[in-house]
Amino acid sequence: MAGGFENYGRRSLVIAHDAVATAAALLASFAMRFEPEGLAERMDGLVVVVPLFVLYATAVYWYFDLYRSKWRFASLPDLAGIVRATTVLALTLLVLDYVLVAHYFYGHFFFGKITIALYFVLQVFFLGGARLAYRYFRFTRTRRRAELQDHITILILGRAADSEVLLRAIESGAVRNMWPVGILSPSPADQRQTVRGIPVLGGFGDLHRACVDLAARGLEVRRLIVTASAFVADTGIADALMVARRFGVAVSRLPSLEDGGNPLQLAPVAVEDLLLRPSVVIDYRRLRELVRGRRVAVTGGGGSIGAEICRRLVTFGASRLLVIENSEPALHAVLEALSLVGGEVAVEGRIADVRDRRRLDGLFAAFAPEIVFHAAALKHVPLLECDWGEAVKTNVLGSVNVAEASLAAGTRALVLISTDKAIEPVSMLGATKRFAEMYCQALDAELARRHGGASPMRLIAVRFGNVLASNGSVIPKFKAQIEAGGPVTVTHPDMVRYFMTIREACDLVLTAASHALGPPPSDLSVYVLNMGQPVRIVDLAERMIRLSGLEPGRDIAVTYTGIRPGERLEERLFGREEPVFDIGVAGVVAAKPVFAPLDQMRARVVALEQAVLYGEREGVLHVLRDAVPDFRGVAA
Repeated sequence: MAGGFENYGRRSLVIAHDAVATAAALLASFAMRFEPEGLAERMDGLVVVVPLFVLYATAVYWYFDLYRSKWRFASLPDLAGIVRATTVLALTLLVLDYVLVAHYFYGHFFFGKITIALYFVLQVFFLGGARLAYRYFRFTRTRRRAELQDHITILILGRAADSEVLLRAIESGAVRNMWPVGILSPSPADQRQTVRGIPVLGGFGDLHRACVDLAARGLEVRRLIVTASAFVADTGIADALMVARRFGVAVSRLPSLEDGGNPLQLAPVAVEDLLLRPSVVIDYRRLRELVRGRRVAVTGGGGSIGAEICRRLVTFGASRLLVIENSEPALHAVLEALSLVGGEVAVEGRIADVRDRRRLDGLFAAFAPEIVFHAAALKHVPLLECDWGEAVKTNVLGSVNVAEASLAAGTRALVLISTDKAIEPVSMLGATKRFAEMYCQALDAELARRHGGASPMRLIAVRFGNVLASNGSVIPKFKAQIEAGGPVTVTHPDMVRYFMTIREACDLVLTAASHALGPPPSDLSVYVLNMGQPVRIVDLAERMIRLSGLEPGRDIAVTYTGIRPGERLEERLFGREEPVFDIGVAGVVAAKPVFAPLDQMRARVVALEQAVLYGEREGVLHVLRDAVPDFRGVAA
């Protein structure tokens, strides 16, 4: 209630100011235009015109929302509103003077074109000038407060357009206790310029010189604020962060406006910055249309990918969400995280293992999901080479259980989260995921055949490579090794992998699903996400070291440990016999893979079950090689 009265009082003051400014502009334009005789001749008319015109002007200002904007944030859009309102008022005077009133009553024009032009200029000046003057007053007060308090002196690293967001926030007081003394920009167009009074001191390579020069002037830089535009190739950001480390300057990152959340929330340099490439542009409207109002289930919802898929489903407005996870701590963690996202989605969590067909049948029958995202899997290559039976149980038999339970529950679509290691596999992970793909593709084709192309359920697989900062990825490992002082261990100097962020991967999984389910009906069943160029693992390790402000080889050693069982130097996105199609969706391409008929795949599933039951590794390998001819794994 107190806030409402305060807002009412402020608005009343603004209305009163604008009324006085309007009267002053009108009278001043007459005083400037006419000699005393002409002014005296019009004085009686002004006594009537000015109050009526002020009332009319107040209504016009209200219509153009001049009273809604706060003066401390006065900007070009506010000035544009003032110009539009003043134009309407000037045109009104013109119509009154030349069409309706003055010429008939006075025999001459009461205002005249020059007077109206003067009024237009004065009115814009009185209204806009007062607002800009107040904003400048608030700006100087904020700066004075920052100078008097123990503020943090900062340098901003990034293009001028990104830097301005933070500068405006500091000016308005939204960001406090810090004051910028310079900008370093990778753009040649920004050099020797100023942004809101803050000079551009050079590029990222000039950080050392800038810190020394500012220190000589008594300005010790205590923090670097790095904008999203800094993390692109060839900007020299890694070297700049090493310089910051030597100077003992703290480093924070300003999120991109495309990241969502609070764009002014400073955060540590993120692993997503390691990509040094633009993220794939996502059509979020398409994703909302896929998800909104639907019942969706996610297996493996407590894992890195599954949890992010759940978060995106809540964000895009699913009506109900079933999170299936066999780890109680992981399930509890994701449910707690989802409760903080907000929204009106009814989220349910169930402890279940995809290996348990009866449990899945019961859950799916009760929930009746329209879409299922199958993210539950075992994925660590060396471990699965040893525990090959567990790989088969989860990645193959678990996927079969999810597919069959989804079909029995009337699910419209099943999306299998696969991997680039499924192409020409050399590991148990790759072979089992490729087998799961083939089973889903065989079931998808059989359903389409039975129903004349109008399949009751689509089954698709989405492949992507390594996901930055996912559970078990190299990023947490490298980070721990760097914090421990090294060495950072890399298997081979020529090892390369495709990388993408967790959020990017999950958004593109949803995008692929939207294409598979959208019109016209698609017979494509494998979707591959565009991950740009592969990255050498050693380059990634060295980049992480530099982003930590250290120098590879001097501060942190990089050592090579040799290729592990089931690994190869580079991954592939498509098999040799898979035709590739551009589907017209940014970030996603599709393929038509080769697979066996459903009855053969089901016979192989039975054979795998028997081989695992009796611990026959050679039997498992025989079935996998029979189903996946390009599988080159060998028995131990």
